[in-house]
This record gives sequence, C-alpha cells and structure tokens, in this order.
Amino acid sequence: MAYISRPTSMPPPASSSLRQPNTYLTVSQQQSSVLAARIASKKAELDNLKQLCEMSGALAMQMHSLEQKIGTLKDGTEAVACVLSNWDNVLRAISMASTKAANIQGPMEQRSSTGAEDNMTVGFPMPATLVRIPAERE
Repeated sequence: MAYISRPTSMPPPASSSLRQPNTYLTVSQQQSSVLAARIASKKAELDNLKQLCEMSGALAMQMHSLEQKIGTLKDGTEAVACVLSNWDNVLRAISMASTKAANIQGPMEQRSSTGAEDNMTVGFPMPATLVRIPAERE
C-alpha cells in the first residue's frame, strides 16, 4: 500500500468548504442563544434582587415601628411596676384609715342623744369621707 501525499497548499474539497460556513453559523447561533439565555437569567436575577431590596426596606420600616412600640410598652410597664410596688402601702393606708374611722364612729354612736338628734353624733367630728375598699384576704 502506497500512500499518496498531497501538498498542504492545496485547498480542501468543495463539499467540506460548504459545510464549514453552516457549522460556523450553527455554532454562532448556539453561542448567541446561550448568551441570550444567560442575559435573561441575569435579568430575572436582577428583578429578584430589586424585589428583595424593596421587601427588605419594608421589613426595616416595620422593625423600626416595632422598636418604637416596644419602647412605649417598656415605659408603660415600668409605670405599672411602680404602682404595683406601692400597692401594699396604699392598701395598708386604706385599712388603717377605715379602722380609725370605725373606732371614732363607734363610740360617737353610743353617745348620741335619743331626742330630736337621733342621727347626729355628739362629740368628735367625723373624718373626711373615705372611699372604702374591702382589703380582707380570702
């Protein structure tokens, strides 16, 4: 078997030259479709990032509002704690005042006259009117 050598300067056969432009055209179309798909993917990613940015801004505003509400709640809680810490003293003062009023009122009723002054007491004046709250523990 003898091999025939061809010179390298010789152009390729005509059939192969017709295929090369089609292959280049197909490759360039594939590359452009890949690029178009990649561009579309990046645009979708950009849209998603913009939406994420908007949602993050809305969430930040809601968190700021929540922070203000919690600050108000904290101040109110401190005020309630202050009142509750003094509540035992308030109840004790009311109990003492009602006990003193009962001691003063009891002897005065016994000293009242039986005549025209049935409902009036003789002697000590009554203390200022108190709002009585039962402080008995059940």
